Amino acid sequence: MSEVEQPEPEQGQEDEQEEFDFPLPPASFDFLVMSLRAQAEVQLGLVHYGQKEKPKPQLNMARHTIDLMGILLAKTKGNLALEELRLLENSLTELRFRYVQVAEEAGTKGQTAAQNS
Repeated sequence: MSEVEQPEPEQGQEDEQEEFDFPLPPASFDFLVMSLRAQAEVQLGLVHYGQKEKPKPQLNMARHTIDLMGILLAKTKGNLALEELRLLENSLTELRFRYVQVAEEAGTKGQTAAQNS
């Protein structure tokens, strides 16, 4: 256990934690890339969980996540297995393409709304 003491869970709170306790996948480079990719897809509004309406894209957040992945690619150059390199490069290519699509779509919708005003 760590040196920092964890507060004791209140009665009933422990049961709630056990309900949502599930095995986590092992920490790996692939999991890191897929997590960042999924985060960017949510920020682009491409993935929505149970929502009736498509969520509004958060382009600034998506751009930041994509930029972080670009930094990861640059900083790991020469240190990745071929499969890891392909996963990261393919994810970046796909996300950059989707970003442009979503940004153009948002711009078109914004122009249409302005013209209708």
